[in-house]
Order: sequence, then C-alpha cells, then structure tokens
Amino acid sequence: MAFIEQPVVALFLCLALGYLIGKLRIGPIQIGGVCGTLFVALAIGQLGVTIDADLKNTAFALFIFALGFTAGPQFFTNIRGGWRYGILSFVEVGAVLLLLVGAILLFGLDHGTASGLFAGSATESAVLGTASDAIARLAMPAAEVARLQANMATAYSVTYLFGLVAIVVFTTQIGPLLLGVDVREASAELARQLGAEDDSDKENGVPEIVSRAFLAGSNAGSSVGALENSVNGVVTIGRVGRDGVFSEPTAETVLEADDIVLVIGRRRAVIAVSERFDQEVPMPAGETVPLVEREVVLTRREVNGRRIRDLRRMASAEQRRGVFISHIRRLGQSVPSLPGTTLQEGDVLTLYGTEAAIARAAPALGHPLPATSATDFIMLGLGIVVGLGLGELSLRIGALNLTLGTGGGALVSGLVFGWLHMHRPQYGGIPPQAAQFMKDFGLATFIAAVGLSVGPDAFALLKQYGLVLPVLAILVSAVPALISLYIGHYLLKIEAPILLGAIAGQHCSTPSISALVSIAGNSTPVIGYTVTYAISNVLLPLMGPVVVGLVGMLD
Repeated sequence: MAFIEQPVVALFLCLALGYLIGKLRIGPIQIGGVCGTLFVALAIGQLGVTIDADLKNTAFALFIFALGFTAGPQFFTNIRGGWRYGILSFVEVGAVLLLLVGAILLFGLDHGTASGLFAGSATESAVLGTASDAIARLAMPAAEVARLQANMATAYSVTYLFGLVAIVVFTTQIGPLLLGVDVREASAELARQLGAEDDSDKENGVPEIVSRAFLAGSNAGSSVGALENSVNGVVTIGRVGRDGVFSEPTAETVLEADDIVLVIGRRRAVIAVSERFDQEVPMPAGETVPLVEREVVLTRREVNGRRIRDLRRMASAEQRRGVFISHIRRLGQSVPSLPGTTLQEGDVLTLYGTEAAIARAAPALGHPLPATSATDFIMLGLGIVVGLGLGELSLRIGALNLTLGTGGGALVSGLVFGWLHMHRPQYGGIPPQAAQFMKDFGLATFIAAVGLSVGPDAFALLKQYGLVLPVLAILVSAVPALISLYIGHYLLKIEAPILLGAIAGQHCSTPSISALVSIAGNSTPVIGYTVTYAISNVLLPLMGPVVVGLVGMLD
C-alpha cells in the first residue's frame, strides 16, 4: 500500500485506471477518461495521498492554454459572424446560471458544490480549474477552502455522469422526437442539398475525386480554358496526349479531334462532363497526373462565410485549375467538404491536386501549414506567462469581485496566441497532436490532483444532498438544451441535424456529437457543433469565478 501512496505512482495509476474505466460504454454513452480518472482519484484519495499544488496548477495552465490556442481562430470568427448558431452558446450560459441561482437559493449550495454542479451538468471540466482558483482567493481559512474545493470535486463527479447521460439522450432521442424528424433521413437530405454524392457510392468505397480519359472528338477547336469555363471549372484537363506525347496543357491549348484528354474532378462532375465527349479511352500507363495533398489554413476575410462552390466563381481561371478541397478540419472535427459547405476563417483545408495547381491556389485562401511536428516552446512559455499575468487582474462590480485567475488568464492568452498563429503559421506552432496531448494530459493530471485531495469529505457531501444533486444535474443539463431546441427550430430556422449538433456543441459534449454523427450516418451535425463548441468552450470556463461570486452574493 505504501507504494501506491507515493504521489507519482498514485497519479499515473489514476490516469491508467481512469482511462480504462472511461472506455466502458453503455449504449451510446461513454463517460470518458477524465471522469474515470476523477472516480479513481476519489477512491485512492481515501488513503490520504495528495499531489503538490504546484503540479496541479502547472497541469491546468498547460491544458487551458492549449484549449484556447486550438479554439482561438474559430472563437473570434464565430463571435464576429457566427450568431445564427453561436447565440445558442449564450442561451446555454444564461439558462444554466439562472437555474444555478434557483438551486443556490432553494438548497443553500456552498461555493464548491455550486461550482461542481455547474461544471458537471454542463460537462465542462475546465470550470473546475477556474472555479477552484476563485475559491482559493476567498477570504477564508485554508481548511475551509480545502473543504469547498473537495465539495466541488465531489459534486462534479456525481453531476457529470447524469449531465452527460441527459445531453446524449436529449440530442439523440428526445430532441429528434420533439422535432418530429428522423435524424438519418434529415441528415442525408441535408447532405444532398449541400451537393453530396450518392450515399451508396460512399458505402462501396468509390473515390470522390476521379480521373477519366476521352477523345477530344467534337471538342476540337476549343481551347482547354474555354472547355473548363463552359462547365464552371468543376473539372480540369490534367493532360493532353497528341501523337503519343502527353503534356500538361495551358488554358490556351487548342484541342484537336484525335487528342486524348485526361479529365479530373469530383465523380459527379466528371460523369456529367463525359457527355460532351464522343468516346472514353484507356489512359496509357505512366501518363497519369501526380496528385498530392497539402494543408492550408483559411485566413482570407473575403473567403470567410463563402460556400465551396462560390470559390470557383471568385477565383481566376488559372487559380482554380486542377485543385480541389478534399477535406475540412475545424476544431479538430471533420466537416463535410461539400459544394454547399460554408467555410470559416481558421478552417484547415486539405487541397488536392498537382503541386503547381496548389501553389497557385493556396495564396488566394490563406497560408500553407508548415510540415513540422516540433512545438515552439518559446511561444508556449511566453503565452502561459502572459496568461498568468492577466490572471492577476481583477474587477469589482458591487459585491462581486471578478478575476480571470490562472485558468481564465491562460485561456485568454491561448485564444490570442492561437489567432496570431493562424495568420502567421510559420511562427509559434503547436502541432495538433501536441496540442491534443497537452489538453488531455494537463486536464487529466489536474483532475487526478483534485480528486486525490478530496479525501473523506466526499461522503459527507453525498450524505447531505442525497438525490438532490443527480436531479439538479439532469435539469441543468436538459433545460438549456430544450430552450435552444425551440429557439433554433422556430426562431432561427436551423436545419434539424445542424441544430442538434449545435446543442451538443453548446454543451461541449464530445460524446453527444459522436453518438449523433453515428446515428446521422454523415458529418452534417458537425457544422453546427463546431460553432457553439468554440464559443461555449471559452464562455463556460470563464463562468467559474462568476459562480463563486454569485454564491457569495446570495448567501
């Protein structure tokens, strides 16, 4: 037992067993590694094991900065122009705070219990850090601060599970029932409206971007550029073979009847264009066009808010030749790259085409992402230090003393540094995989430290409130979702799959969007999810000190 009581051993045992428990699945619901880590830490904490507070604060600063860094581009974009979906995040925050005020008045919740209820019901673990920091700043004895922080961790561990179940069930079952829609059918119809290919082709593994060779035939006398422009540039002529010699044509190349032309484009477009040619022919071996993929971060303001199909009308004939958007990554989530998909500043676009074509098109969209896996520790260290400095600032509004604290300051700093990196990707880089590790390890370590410090106080809180906390968790989780459902459907007229995804995002619930995408059969719900997730992932953690202040005002 003495071996387990060593802090380092206890920490990694919490992570290992916690993530093992987090893999357990009941239907579409999986509690995840962070909540599992807290459960294990609460148990091991009964042995009296504690982790140094400096390690806990360091881990949380690392997590919250990485969270802000990855969310920064989309957060500022959506705050500026994503109100149609983003307003639901403000509905979430407002409704949860109002429900919390009622719970505080009815049940006399203390600072820690109220903060834990807020974090667990909204399934936003980051609130624990900002609220814990605010509790530590209260003018109370150290023993009382420790008790309140223990209550926060216990309340979170209880309410998170019920809040998670509530939001998953709501987005996948109750929401569709109230809207009277079949999520799979509605998602398939939405995908078709956005220009998706036939679902059966995807199931059979048919590639979306294809190439086919034809005899020029009746197109003789037409230039390559005129032929491409006649179909709005949806396909490109990648090779022209004449007298057995194949070469890359220019827009001015004039076709002859016996020329073999290699047509490249999305499958549906190539099939449509094939009707313009007299005969399809096999392409000689070794004469295909070498195509590559390159990632570009979207920064051009005039492109923000435009649909993919609009880009071809905006670009010059030379810019759009031979390049296609094959994938879109937004906040780490894959967004459907369909002709009707609306692009956002900060999106990472995967361009598919020849090296020359991508080199022509990339500057019109933004900045190519450098192919590096190295983390810029200068930027990382400086960003966290700036955030910690911001956390020392405070603002008093009547009896409410608001301060960003360590977590809020690092979050704001991460947002700004992430936005700057979007515009200058060659500087201050944190690769997506490294940022994800920082978020996962930082949060899990912080949660483990919090759980280990709780000790026997956990059982005292459970005995005091009994079933009150689970019931409150379900209400605080489901009521804001219900309000957003009716606002989104009747006032904002948001399509059902996108609306349900936006509700999952306003709750920052990754399990919900995973279950929803599985039911939908495509990724259209992610379109709404990424907008509200970017905003809520910033707003909810900043509410930690507000919750602590509200309890002080209502006492």
